[in-house]
Amino acid sequence: MSVTHEELIEALQRYFGFDSFKGNQEAIIRNVMEGKDSFVLMPTGGGKSLCFQLPSLMMDGVGIVISPLIALMKNQVDAMRNYSDVPGVAHYINSSLSRPQIHEVKKDVTEGRTKLLYLAPESLQKNENVDFLKNVKISFYAVDEAHCISEWGHDFRPEYSHIRDMVKRIGRAPIIALTATATPKVQKDIQKNLDIVGATVFKSSFNRPNLYYEVRQKTSDVDKEVVKYVRSMEGKSGIIYCLSRKEVEDLAEVLRVNGISARAYHAGMDAEQRSANQDAFLMEECQVIVATIAFGMGIDKPDVRFVVHYNVPKSLEGYYQETGRAGRDGGEGQCICFYSPEDIERLRKFQKDKPVKEIEIGNQLLFETQSYAESIVCRRKLLLHYFGEEYDKDNCGNCDNCRKTYRMEDCSELLGLVLETIQQGNEKFKAEHIVDILHGNETAAVLSYKHKELENFGAASDVDEAVLLAIVRQAMLSGFLSKDIESYGDLKITADGRKYMKRGGRFEVPIEVKDEESDSMDTGVATCAAADDVLFSILKDVRRKMAKKCDVPPFVIFQDPSLEAMATTYPITMEELLNIPGVGLSKAKRYGEEFLRVIKEYVNENEIIRPEDLRIRTVAKKSSRKRQIIAAIDRRVDLDELADSLGMSMEEMLDELEGIVFAGTKVNIKYFIEEIVDADEEEEIYDYFKNAESDDIKTAMEELGEDYYDEIHVRLVRIQFHCDLGN
Repeated sequence: MSVTHEELIEALQRYFGFDSFKGNQEAIIRNVMEGKDSFVLMPTGGGKSLCFQLPSLMMDGVGIVISPLIALMKNQVDAMRNYSDVPGVAHYINSSLSRPQIHEVKKDVTEGRTKLLYLAPESLQKNENVDFLKNVKISFYAVDEAHCISEWGHDFRPEYSHIRDMVKRIGRAPIIALTATATPKVQKDIQKNLDIVGATVFKSSFNRPNLYYEVRQKTSDVDKEVVKYVRSMEGKSGIIYCLSRKEVEDLAEVLRVNGISARAYHAGMDAEQRSANQDAFLMEECQVIVATIAFGMGIDKPDVRFVVHYNVPKSLEGYYQETGRAGRDGGEGQCICFYSPEDIERLRKFQKDKPVKEIEIGNQLLFETQSYAESIVCRRKLLLHYFGEEYDKDNCGNCDNCRKTYRMEDCSELLGLVLETIQQGNEKFKAEHIVDILHGNETAAVLSYKHKELENFGAASDVDEAVLLAIVRQAMLSGFLSKDIESYGDLKITADGRKYMKRGGRFEVPIEVKDEESDSMDTGVATCAAADDVLFSILKDVRRKMAKKCDVPPFVIFQDPSLEAMATTYPITMEELLNIPGVGLSKAKRYGEEFLRVIKEYVNENEIIRPEDLRIRTVAKKSSRKRQIIAAIDRRVDLDELADSLGMSMEEMLDELEGIVFAGTKVNIKYFIEEIVDADEEEEIYDYFKNAESDDIKTAMEELGEDYYDEIHVRLVRIQFHCDLGN
């Protein structure tokens, strides 16, 4: 079907109220209407939906849209019905509909009222739907979120791999595949798996100049940082992404108790509540939505001003798509990601039970995310390079790295070592392995491949591993190295890289110039984290005297972090004392009065204005898990079995248990210790803590000997020690 520019503009104005197309929209629509296959790569906010919505209204038959999310379907069907006077112009078929409702949908389709029909891939596979669609005139198939078809896509769905077969069964029509995030490898997979290798490809730039990218180191005070940040964005809408449902619920509650209008959204909530919370956000009845990645696909809210990642995302594709929900109107869009290596390890653990191929792919995607988070190169340049687009500026001026000060350092010698090592390994290894060789790390992989015997083994042992990884990243950006995706990220030397190996030359890498004041303060000596070091010293003296009186080590009374918190917030009532980390009800009753008396006297004598009214309020941790753990211990359940039943690692179980015990609750885990810890070993660990100045585990492991004692055993005995002497 051939159409003129004037006809397209007239239809655009009539149905959607726009006077002109954005970017490639007109060319894509024309391609679809001419009956050709199309591959559309367009960032979030670029107007992908219009590329199949408008053709469906102008063409004979019904357009089939294959979409992964029910919420996405409902959102777009509602929008389409606003563009047309025909009530049944758009419908969806999915698991949310009853039999009678599906019958009504099919009736509208058969009678020609419906121009756009949305189906989940699972619905498309049902024989009854295949048989029905065989008798319907189909104008085209639109595969939305097409990256789901690739194992290298950030949201791979096996059901998407059956789409090609379903299309053949129903009857071939032009296919338009659409995605906001696809690396060259994912694009190739999409075209191959949908049998549209010859499709016309429409690529829009991935660059969103209005988005500001920043990575912040994640600390134990991350909740406070998030609250302060959201307060700084008062009156502006934002999305905060968390990894788990529990984190979503907990953080939403923290925001609410601090006066921020926030709602939660995750797959564990019932559909009605999810929909209500989503609508509240869209209607600006709440400022912030705290969600898992289940939220956001197809949500048409142009004025989201910030997107915060509470946890580092699983992939750069996911990160790019989620940050893309900010500033869709071209206005302000801040993208803040909190990063910690622990989050990366946590994500790796989630993959451990998957097939080997999926683990390899997942690890490579995580490595890319980690590299992005730890890099000091322009964030925009790194993101665009990842998606196969070159950014010709070295400084975008709108990311945290580009707002820092750097000096350029010649690393040509180290680049030479990197390229030589890759060559010595026959270009069959990933970046981490190359760095292990150069740094002299005797990892299992290095030893098994006999790479300790390579000439370059340990050649850069005095260079920080992060610097070596930065050189690899910079070499990729400079075109000297590439990654072979088919082999899960093995480094390959490009033609330019081989020229460099022959000719050499200056190779500069940016090194951050730190503030002189902060450098001069970094003496390597641990300092007090309390705001008032005078009060901290006084409280330590109170603790020492009380410990002597009770005949227990001082740390059994209150640990240093608790004293530091007291010397920062100046609690003067029992209620305020109970808000101090590590202070439970029993400890507060047993030891608290003397500490409160001293703090109150100090505050009055020094006329201190306390920060109580300005503090970031925390939420008391939900006690259901705590009660479960205590009850299970009372029943003498093995702690490793208990951890499994709660979906926790043993380390996470011990974290929970330490929190319970250090706050003053007494438990008895001797039955479990006796089962897994040798009696002599237990006695030696126990004696160590009796005489130690601190109960710090790292110090304990160094003193006891890491080669002889298991850290889990030491932590278990420490817990029992606190129960026996302190609680």
